[in-house]
Amino acid sequence: MQHLAMVPQSFFYQKPQAFTKWESPDLLAYALGATLYMPASMPNIAQMVKAKKYPELISFVIDLEDAVGDSELESCEMKLIAEVVELYMLYKNGEIAPQDLPLIFVRVRSVEQLQRLTEVLGERQEVLTGYVFPKFTAAQGAIYFELLEQTIQAHQLTLYGMPILESREVLYKESRMEALFAIKKVLNHYRNRVLNVRIGATDFCGIYGIRRRVDSTIYDISVIRDCIADIVNVLGREEDGFIISGPVWEYFSNARVLKPALRITPFSEKGILDARQALLDDCLDGLMKEVLMDRQNGILGKTVIHPSHIRVVHALYVISYEEYLDALSIIENSNGQKGVVKSHHANKMNEMKPHLRWAQRIMRQAKLYGVYHEEVDFASLLTSFNEYPNIR
Repeated sequence: MQHLAMVPQSFFYQKPQAFTKWESPDLLAYALGATLYMPASMPNIAQMVKAKKYPELISFVIDLEDAVGDSELESCEMKLIAEVVELYMLYKNGEIAPQDLPLIFVRVRSVEQLQRLTEVLGERQEVLTGYVFPKFTAAQGAIYFELLEQTIQAHQLTLYGMPILESREVLYKESRMEALFAIKKVLNHYRNRVLNVRIGATDFCGIYGIRRRVDSTIYDISVIRDCIADIVNVLGREEDGFIISGPVWEYFSNARVLKPALRITPFSEKGILDARQALLDDCLDGLMKEVLMDRQNGILGKTVIHPSHIRVVHALYVISYEEYLDALSIIENSNGQKGVVKSHHANKMNEMKPHLRWAQRIMRQAKLYGVYHEEVDFASLLTSFNEYPNIR
């Protein structure tokens, strides 16, 4: 798989590198990008993968939890098993090459369901990258990861778990820190199996009867913003190294009340105001603002519910030429000889020790999402999706 593989080389100073699910988990944790959720009831998932229906799709989750009604759970579970079996046969027959296999996850509803699925699927889980564990708590989470470990050992598989923090224990202030540190202990115990920590902001909002508007971000909801801050505080520390992914963006069209969040300048300077208007028409400026806020808060990865979101997220994950040069300078000068150097663009100072971890994250991100040429930015790339129809 390769992010933005169909975008011409001319957009990049450094082209995104290809990867598979068998990469080092330290790198793979950065690779998920925009992860598309789809209900297990969705038809022809295996054929969708084979046909590369969505060329930009790198990672997706087949959901057996909230996206599936209670009355259809049994039929959806059987359908999922059939889809995974078909994917496995297509993969083993060479109809899906290893480099074309997306990062595929299954969100289970319970520990019992995970045990049932892993027993039925056995070695055919080779085509999966892992499982998503909803409403993750320390007690239940330890059971999830122990079952995952048993499956890995029994069938010699490469699989990961992704917990979703969305329970009341994590949201409520009086229990939050105790819950988070208990979860942290479990995740550290199974560190090599934890690919990503995800935040279930929709469930959090539901507890308070709140829903963010299409023209606002999750960070505008104070009770959720405070919870996210504590999650990053506890699980995003240098010594732990967990990659925390951003909450789902749940809109793909809606009426707006507030002014657009997308600045005119990046588009007007290039004479592409029509591209800006197209983003506004699809109400994608809110998504863009939230992705930028995610990145500013140390969060990487985004759950999305529509294929049109993927290109937007990935365009914002490409590293700017200036960021790349800053990160490179910091790493190259982190030999103890200098404490601070002026940036390449002479507009900021780069401190070796405080900025080193940031620089390392930027370089991993640059490897997977690429680096823009000096005169290219996200606006140019988003416009290219219209100029080059085969990118769609």
